Amino acid sequence: MEKKNIDWSNLGFGYIETEKRFVSNYKNGAWDEGALVSDSMITMSECAGVLQYAQTVFEGMKAYTTEDGRIVTFRPDLNAARMEDSCKRLQMPVFPQDKFIEAVSQVVEANAAYVPPYGSGATLYLRPYMFGSSPVIGVKPAEEYQFRIFATPVGPYFKGGVKPLTIKVSDFDRAAPNGTGHIKAGLNYAMSLHAIVTAHEEGYDENMYLDPKTRTKVEETGGANFLFITKDNKVVTPKSSSILPSITRRSLMQVAKDYLGLEVEEREVYVDELENFAECGLCGTAAVISPVGKVVNHGKEICFPSGMNDMGPVTKKLYDTLTGIQMGRIEAPEGWIHVIK
Repeated sequence: MEKKNIDWSNLGFGYIETEKRFVSNYKNGAWDEGALVSDSMITMSECAGVLQYAQTVFEGMKAYTTEDGRIVTFRPDLNAARMEDSCKRLQMPVFPQDKFIEAVSQVVEANAAYVPPYGSGATLYLRPYMFGSSPVIGVKPAEEYQFRIFATPVGPYFKGGVKPLTIKVSDFDRAAPNGTGHIKAGLNYAMSLHAIVTAHEEGYDENMYLDPKTRTKVEETGGANFLFITKDNKVVTPKSSSILPSITRRSLMQVAKDYLGLEVEEREVYVDELENFAECGLCGTAAVISPVGKVVNHGKEICFPSGMNDMGPVTKKLYDTLTGIQMGRIEAPEGWIHVIK
């Protein structure tokens, strides 16, 4: 199979239309079989539920070319399970998990020419998503839905190498205590846009959101979980019912424990204790780990000495080990790698 004529090493992190995407429709209480289609455009009612009341959820994942030439995805079962949780919370029909994984495989295989070669630093990004498609004028769930997956080749999240981030403690709240912060709903990201634009205008890379009830505990950013390293090399991640359960973060915690022999802990992390940590990072699908050099809490600067110029040593080991697993250089735990071809 011949690859597309793309300058893989200079790809940015943006959308490039590929040839096939998967589409399945929910109508009269059931999902149809779904199919791969060529048309990238969506036509729906002007009164569709997604347009009126933001009834939409999504996932983000990647396909890779491994060192031995296989095309694989990373833990798609967890994406399928998380989308099920998201659907249930927004009163949407669940797309079956086995069919989710099958659809992912179909999209990747159909767009195999767009999967970047091993060593290029690029990957094929996959976006499964679902939305209410039938007309809804009263505040209630839609009756019809569409599930889709598209693929786009993307370059490394950090062009020209990793540069530690400067983050501000935000005055905005990301999620309510009993709200939707734990699911991957489009509405969560819409409400974070003003906060991130404001942070960028003030010279910061990202926001650190605190718990909205007491505003004393670290939650996450608009699109990534936090991960901290103590001075004695313990890996700590914040615990909260309104944090999105990042697949990357959960994988990194297992890598820390089982591959690196580090102590790991998921607990409440107070903003007042940030200065006691040696390293800080953001973890998510796009960049795996983004090192944080500085957090600014209303004028007070908290610096992480190990990460001011590059990744800290423990963060780097975590990054190298997880990406090594994803790319086939390191043996993966059972079930983590889903081989497509």
